[in-house]
Amino acid sequence: MKIEMRGITKSFGGNRVLSDAGFFLNDSEIHALVGENGAGKSTLMKILTGVYTRDEGEVLVDGRRVHYTHPRQAEADGIVFIHQELNVMFELTVEENMFMGKEIRGKFGALDGKEMRRRCEEALQKLGVSIPVNAVMGDLSVGQQQMVEIAKALMANVKVIIMDEPTAALTPRETEVLFGVARNLRSQGVSIVYISHRMEEIFELCDRITVLRDGKYIGTKNIRETDMNDLVRMMIGRDIGERYPVRNSKIGDVVLEVRNLTKNGKFRNVTFSVRAGEVLGVSGLMGAGRTEIMHSIFGSVPADSGEILMYGKQVKITSPEKAKTLGIGFITEDRKSEGLMLEESIKTNVSLTNLDTISSKGVIDFKKEDSLALRAVKELQIRCFGTNQICSNLSGGNQQKVVFAKWSLLNPKLLILDEPTRGVDVGAKKEIYSIINQLSESGVAVIMVSSELPEILGMSDRVMVVHEGEVSGFLENSPEAPEWQKATQENVMILATGGSLHG
Repeated sequence: MKIEMRGITKSFGGNRVLSDAGFFLNDSEIHALVGENGAGKSTLMKILTGVYTRDEGEVLVDGRRVHYTHPRQAEADGIVFIHQELNVMFELTVEENMFMGKEIRGKFGALDGKEMRRRCEEALQKLGVSIPVNAVMGDLSVGQQQMVEIAKALMANVKVIIMDEPTAALTPRETEVLFGVARNLRSQGVSIVYISHRMEEIFELCDRITVLRDGKYIGTKNIRETDMNDLVRMMIGRDIGERYPVRNSKIGDVVLEVRNLTKNGKFRNVTFSVRAGEVLGVSGLMGAGRTEIMHSIFGSVPADSGEILMYGKQVKITSPEKAKTLGIGFITEDRKSEGLMLEESIKTNVSLTNLDTISSKGVIDFKKEDSLALRAVKELQIRCFGTNQICSNLSGGNQQKVVFAKWSLLNPKLLILDEPTRGVDVGAKKEIYSIINQLSESGVAVIMVSSELPEILGMSDRVMVVHEGEVSGFLENSPEAPEWQKATQENVMILATGGSLHG
């Protein structure tokens, strides 16, 4: 199927989000759609599939002008949008999800369970995945849920699948499976629109790439005819320089020491330390226990046994409030549900974490509140229309900067970062890396959990690898380290999958 989108314009209120935008999809290709947060990628695809109506422009499908006003119209033509937030009913089975609203009935109106099960199994087999059709969706991994959504699309005789950040919550193994499925679908004549911030994936998987910037069409290139620097220039209008800033921190004394920390069923005998000015990267496969360890240190899920020491003194952290009083901050992996109050302003979000700074005897000093919010916007270079702007109207990168502001203004001794650049575009990532660097240079000890190996290797002084709830090893990001102890992608993956390294 060929799709042409020309001169697409769309405004919400007085805010124009697309201006003369375009997109051109060929038969049997995997086509990346990229741009910074707020560039208009998802909006353009929602216009294509009838979620939004365009203000101006035209859409042609195989040369025929279309104007979808509902996703079902696009689906009837074989165009399916698999959103980042999957549209699944977690309490229902795989089969029930795949046939919701499209049930097959027999002569007398009774459900034809046998036929639905057959078609369901057939669609999953086409993808080469083994998922029981009677499994409850809530019991499946995010990767398996995604495969069910793709299988559902195949049953609708799909010709184009739009995937929005499909690997954001996948393990490396699940990502490999998804890539295999995508290539298989391409060989069967299905085209895929692949929206992602992960440049490495785009260069590995895609055939062509289209760039949007500030709601405008910048250009389309064959993957083989471009490189990372060229794409970044197209996306942000300038060179970004090195992806990861040079580390200049002076490593100081031990700030946090963890000894034999154990949470039954989650992790066991976790022992490590992190020093002032150090960035300790934490890597491992999804489900290895990385996030659970961090929540335990922060007191949101206290451990069953083990010791935590701050500056050599044993402490008992039973709640996040206690952790905060000890100088520990935590930027969680899900900023939308845990890190921010999205429908509140920048000022309100920053103030809530810093009430002790801006209030006296329970009364807020509004001048101090305004000053603190302005300082946050200035120091972290938050792009906004003012401190009263609602956070849901900020780009993903600027939302994440607000989360950083909440904690950095507290002058923490230790800052835990869980997936600090998830869902953030390449330009904003560089800015966040600079913020992390500034914090470590000021003496803050940083623990950074990330599923992106290039990020771990590019930002960390040391890397701690976790496998099935246990620390499987430490690697040094130093040219002087012996080869078996160096922080390389190969060494990290060996430890992450249960292997061992020896000198």
